[in-house]
This record gives sequence, structure tokens and C-alpha cells, in this order.
Amino acid sequence: MLQYLLMFIPAAFLVVSVLLCIRSFNKGKSAKRAVLTQIFSFLGVSAFCLITPIIAHAADASAAAEVAANNSAGLGYISAGLSTGLSCIGGGIAVGGSAPAAIGATSEDSKNFGKSIIFVALGEGCALYGMLISIMILTSL
Repeated sequence: MLQYLLMFIPAAFLVVSVLLCIRSFNKGKSAKRAVLTQIFSFLGVSAFCLITPIIAHAADASAAAEVAANNSAGLGYISAGLSTGLSCIGGGIAVGGSAPAAIGATSEDSKNFGKSIIFVALGEGCALYGMLISIMILTSL
């Protein structure tokens, strides 16, 4: 019964935080504050979901070796996801800034195409490196 309750606590917390942010935004608070509230709520729920299974398995001393193996594999999957996700976010920010500039430079002078496409490719390269790191993590598990 406790397991089912622990499954619904993070979802309920996120729903309540969304409703509170919408209500505070409608009352005149800034959108930046609402977004920051959502980010901190998400980080809190993520920490809760990461720590709760570790504490629950640590209470059972007879399965300590199995818990260590499961935790290391789980943390490996989390790190692979984070490396891909964060590098793709960074690559998207880089391409979002450099691609319009490359299009503008090319429209003014077509000789600038080769120079400007390099900067767009460098931004996409960051995402590819993140994916490569996550593949290396996943093959080592």
C-alpha cells in the first residue's frame, strides 16, 4: 500500500505546483517567477524520486550487493540520459543563435555560406558528443 502512495506523491506535487503557478500568474506575478517555481518543483520531485528507492533498499541489509548493482545501473541510465539531454539543449541553443545569423550572412553575400555553415555545424557537434558519451556509458553497464 505504501508503494502505491509513494508513486502518486510526486505526480500530485507536480499537479499542485502547476495549479499554484497558474493561480499566482493570474494574480499578477511575473512569468519568470512562475517558470522558476516550476523548475524548482521539478528538481524537488526528481530528488524525491531518486532518493526514496535508495533509502527503501538500504533498510534491507540482506540484499546490499543487489541494491548496489541496481543503483549503479540505474544511475548509469540517469547519467546517459542527462548527458544526451543537456547536450541537445545546449546544441539547440547554439544552433538557434547561429543558424539565423548564417542565413542572414548568406543572403547578403553568397560567398559567406561556407564560413557560416561551420558555426552551425559546431553547435550540432555538441549534441553529437553528448550522444556519443551516453552510448559509451550504456555500453559499459
